[in-house]
Amino acid sequence: MLLAQQRAVAPSRSYGLRVNAVAKPVSSSRRVATSSAAVLEAPTDRFARNSDGTYDLSAAPPFSMQDLRAAIPASCWEKNTARSMAFLALDVAVVVGMAAVTLAVNQWWLWPLYWAAQGTMFWALFVVGHDCGHGSFSNNKTLNDFVGNVVHSSILVPYHGWRISHRTHHANHGHVENDESWMPTSKSLYDKMEPMAQLGRLSLPWSLFAFPFYLWQRSPGKVGSHYDPACNLFTPQEKPLVETSNAFMLGMLAILAAGTVALGPAAMFGLYVVPYWVNVVWLDVVTYLHHHGSSDPAEKMPWYRGEEWSYFRGGLTALDRDYGIFNKIHHDIGTHVVHHLFPQMPHYNLGQATDSAKLVMGPYYREPEKSKGWFPTHLIEPLVRSFQEDHFVDDTGDIVFYQKDPNFGKKVVAESK
Repeated sequence: MLLAQQRAVAPSRSYGLRVNAVAKPVSSSRRVATSSAAVLEAPTDRFARNSDGTYDLSAAPPFSMQDLRAAIPASCWEKNTARSMAFLALDVAVVVGMAAVTLAVNQWWLWPLYWAAQGTMFWALFVVGHDCGHGSFSNNKTLNDFVGNVVHSSILVPYHGWRISHRTHHANHGHVENDESWMPTSKSLYDKMEPMAQLGRLSLPWSLFAFPFYLWQRSPGKVGSHYDPACNLFTPQEKPLVETSNAFMLGMLAILAAGTVALGPAAMFGLYVVPYWVNVVWLDVVTYLHHHGSSDPAEKMPWYRGEEWSYFRGGLTALDRDYGIFNKIHHDIGTHVVHHLFPQMPHYNLGQATDSAKLVMGPYYREPEKSKGWFPTHLIEPLVRSFQEDHFVDDTGDIVFYQKDPNFGKKVVAESK
């Protein structure tokens, strides 16, 4: 009887797919893990389909990591240290130049423009440190770690602590329990969360300011801190690395204190504090959209556990995004699928690699919706939709999808009365 119920929920497939028995049925009005934006260069008869004829992208793909690697030109893995340093030098020059000009002009109308632009550049510096952490900045690990510590501490991010937790994210991407940062909340954990914690984690705008708190306490259901060398994120051998990054952080705090004494609290608030929070919003928006909110409103992204999870299938759930004029400013971080599968590839080669890989991936590559102008306003809809609909996943089942809590936020309203 149970087997019959499972077949009614999701049609039989040729890829050995095990489906959670309580998953929502597939219908033409609400498809689960499907995509209408298929890239048709690959033979489409190889791909599993749902009963309504749409592609079932939660099924195991009929191609492998080796197939993708073979399709990508070998030159895409080549790192150019001089080129990476040039990107860094340009970012630093823009950051310093904008701060100097804004402080010198010191007009009320210029400060909001500065905050938006400088916060974006702080985010670009974060991506440089991100690439250092992956080893895609250069082949020299010592250089990578030095640059990473400098640029990340300049925006109050503990380089090694974050690098190691981000490594955990990549190693477990798409896994319900083992992923790091923006992984789903299970139903049992969701029910135990305080109403304010639910709002802070799962609603706009509060979730867009989450990153500093994540660094301090990690995500719901996880324990420890990125600043604590004894945290279970780190091995005993990594303790000195975490302590080194903490020392860089203390150095940056000393620089900020000295700047506050020299320029005054108001000047430092405008020059650094406001851009810092703009950078945090950028970081939370982009990293959330990497794994949530398909451009196709009918698609629910799959999450895995148990035997259905693999590094490859988890990586295929990443999403590419078009950020308009910001694509190059933040070093192609929106070209994310190939990056998640091959994180040591330099950012300046990701576009070419994606063009080759998606010919193999077929419908598993979700073509990003193009920005309709210089600012990516088209991403507001999937961001808002995901926060409104993606609240928790089931405690059981090896393939699960986000579900919506129809009473989300009502407890907070009730308690406030």
